[in-house]
Amino acid sequence: MAEALPHCFDAPVGGRVDLLVIAGEHSGDEQAARVVAELRAKRPGLAVCALGGKHLAAAGAQLLHDLTASSVVGFVEVLKNYSYFKATFDEIVRWVGEHRPRAVCFVDYPGMNLRIAAALNERGLAAKAGGPVKLLFYISPQIWAWKAGRRFKMARHLDALACIFPFEVGCYADTDLPVDFVGHPFLADDYAPPVRYAADAPVLLLPGSRKQAVGRIWPLLREGHAAYGKRAARVIYPSTAVREVIEAAGVPEGVELVPNGGVLEASAVLTSSGTMSLHCAIAGLPGAIAYRANPLTYLIGRMLVKIPYLGINNLLLKEPMYPEYLQGAASPAALSAELRSCLEDTRRLERTRAQAEALKTILRQPAEGTAADWVLRRGGFLS
Repeated sequence: MAEALPHCFDAPVGGRVDLLVIAGEHSGDEQAARVVAELRAKRPGLAVCALGGKHLAAAGAQLLHDLTASSVVGFVEVLKNYSYFKATFDEIVRWVGEHRPRAVCFVDYPGMNLRIAAALNERGLAAKAGGPVKLLFYISPQIWAWKAGRRFKMARHLDALACIFPFEVGCYADTDLPVDFVGHPFLADDYAPPVRYAADAPVLLLPGSRKQAVGRIWPLLREGHAAYGKRAARVIYPSTAVREVIEAAGVPEGVELVPNGGVLEASAVLTSSGTMSLHCAIAGLPGAIAYRANPLTYLIGRMLVKIPYLGINNLLLKEPMYPEYLQGAASPAALSAELRSCLEDTRRLERTRAQAEALKTILRQPAEGTAADWVLRRGGFLS
């Protein structure tokens, strides 16, 4: 990893911090930014600091460190970058101990965030350990997929949890942790979809937001598109670092790189299994998922994860809206065949549109206020 070890984070501007937001991934940074923007509109005097990325900074949070620049996934990748993550972890805990925000809101990224929550309890800083800092967790970890037992430790350490999938509330029914469904952000009134379907538009290729994963997945998508060879393609990249990985692996003629932001039209998609795949599914884009992990990470994951699908849209629908091609199965021939079906089979498009409406129905269930309302209520900011 090229990133330097973190130095001491800045003190809060004005000397006071009400809320610290920690979002370690690009998708979490985007969702957290929407929450912070609403919080600042409802409570203009709320002092918010953040460990996240450019979206949280744009929403008005004081950005202490860009965590999204170094997000990784997988056991092997974390071990390779252990020194960086250990230094970041220690500095976060030190900063909370020194500046004592009224609440910390962890956003997804459970591998690091739940460890920070445990450390804040061990040091007596967390409310459940008698300290001054309430610990909130927004976007439940996927305990229904693996590590279900961690819900009991979460109940010991956290003050409240917010879910974005309605079925997740029941996953914590045997704990005393307050859990609320706050609605899925992709169904919110102010949601601005980054993609929309257009029959004559280019194909969309989405290798993801983590540099290590992009380095493995981008060549698969590129070769699958090249094997089809009948339509131009666009690639959405979330950061300069990810663009550099894509360019280093090679970008053929007829493929355009587009920064994340605005609305992009597409006729079909080949995607990794991340957040963007759900954007595409809701937009009714026909497509397929391709994923390749470090072989050791994949082997360990297969032993620990007991779910039938990798894509969240497939899991919610309980059927393969986006057929999944993992590891060696993600061949250029297979992905080319998927593009051919997406672009030349009208029945595939009709089925995808029906599945998109079913997804919206699942995610449109009533919520107890927005995520920002939840932070104000559970964080004790209403008094």
